[in-house]
Amino acid sequence: MALFSKLLQKIRGGSTSAGDWQEFEEALIASDLGAKSSAEIIELAKKSKSDEIVTAITNALSAWLSNGNRNLPSNSDRPTTILIVGVNGTGKTTSTAKLISFLKQNKHSVLVAAADTFRAAAVEQLATWGSRLEVEVVTGPANGDPASVAFEAATMAKAANIDYLIIDTAGRLHTKSGLMDELGKIQRVIEKILPVDEVLLVVDATTGQNGIVQAKIFMESVAVTGLILTKMDGSAKGGIALAIERECGIPIKFIGTGESAADLEAFDPARYLNGLFS
Repeated sequence: MALFSKLLQKIRGGSTSAGDWQEFEEALIASDLGAKSSAEIIELAKKSKSDEIVTAITNALSAWLSNGNRNLPSNSDRPTTILIVGVNGTGKTTSTAKLISFLKQNKHSVLVAAADTFRAAAVEQLATWGSRLEVEVVTGPANGDPASVAFEAATMAKAANIDYLIIDTAGRLHTKSGLMDELGKIQRVIEKILPVDEVLLVVDATTGQNGIVQAKIFMESVAVTGLILTKMDGSAKGGIALAIERECGIPIKFIGTGESAADLEAFDPARYLNGLFS
């Protein structure tokens, strides 16, 4: 994912041609950084001295990252409620399982609501994860009302004073307004019992710029507070994290780096930026 290593080698070698600059810009665009951002970085690189270029680019990239809180919220007097949203195929249910594992490892009690009532396989998958991770999973009838499942889970979490309530919603196409409106209904129903503290949008990092489109449309329906970027285990292109934070202003809180329950990492901006140069 070292986007800038080849660029740095050329500049430090003192033999950068117009063709080289064009090649570098195309490589940045191909990395999902976006055309505008790629052009800005190339112009900055052209103006910078060879011994100052890393600092100059790092400062520019840092300014593009969100200033939002990257930590999960936590409440001492009531359950902390997390809503998981995303389109079909992003790894949303698997990310829910990974988040359960992350919280359990940090000694938190967790209750899960399987609010994807339209896809039996998703409920079964989450129930299997729940059994494996030793957490209760609240389910409802097939094709039932997802908001009812969420309401029941919120009631149970409050009564038992659970640390975290995680609600896995149905994957939905961001182009379908009816399905998007349903998310708002689920959130309103939950908030009759408990505040929704976090709305995590799961985005497949390999979808590139389309992930930004998804994020912006989801933001119109629910108050997205953070992102989980999945498939960041080598198949993704490095620029998408910068691009989505710059365009949407939402902090990436976790990245998925594999298929097992343990393959979820808190996003570290400094480590990410360092990785772009080496």
